[in-house]
Amino acid sequence: MEAALPDQPHRVAVVLSGERESSGWWGAGRPALWADAIEAARTVAREVGVELTVEADRHAPWHPGRCAALYAGDVLVGHAGELHPRVTKAYGLPARTCAMELELRRLGEPVTVRAPHVSTYPVAVQDVALVVDDAVPAAHVEAALRDGAGDLLEAIRLFDVYTGEQVGEGRKSLAYSLRFRAPDRTLTAEEASGARDAAVAAAADRTGAALRGA
Repeated sequence: MEAALPDQPHRVAVVLSGERESSGWWGAGRPALWADAIEAARTVAREVGVELTVEADRHAPWHPGRCAALYAGDVLVGHAGELHPRVTKAYGLPARTCAMELELRRLGEPVTVRAPHVSTYPVAVQDVALVVDDAVPAAHVEAALRDGAGDLLEAIRLFDVYTGEQVGEGRKSLAYSLRFRAPDRTLTAEEASGARDAAVAAAADRTGAALRGA
């Protein structure tokens, strides 16, 4: 009986629209971006111990300029990005709606998830905007930042990609938010800044990245 059934992939999907960060008396919020869809996919993959590699792609139903292919090693496991305007219109979705989809079986065999240690000490957030050649994958920049930042880095998130006159033709600006935290103490401003500077130095050495505005 099972042999007669067609292949039935197991997938997980997320659709994002509206405000990712709420607006209020403190100021304007932030809309959900295609980078948030990519981060949602990476969050799911990390739960089974897989770190995804992200590469630019063109794949329906995503916008061709805001679509990413997601790989576990050399295996394509899904896509994420901003949906094409024709798709959002056809399904009555808000403009700039983002989505991700992962093929769960391609992430490997299920593993026992162990909860990480949660530090009670405050987090230090450092944002950096790096300018690189268009051909440099954002995943390569992120990997360099991770390696350079060291053990104090808790999380990293790409929250903006910009191309235009301000960064020059054939160049793009990648803005990352880096979260630093120590398990046993409150970080000093010097420690957080030092970890950020080390991350930027590693990205500069490996990808040719330069701080935007420097």
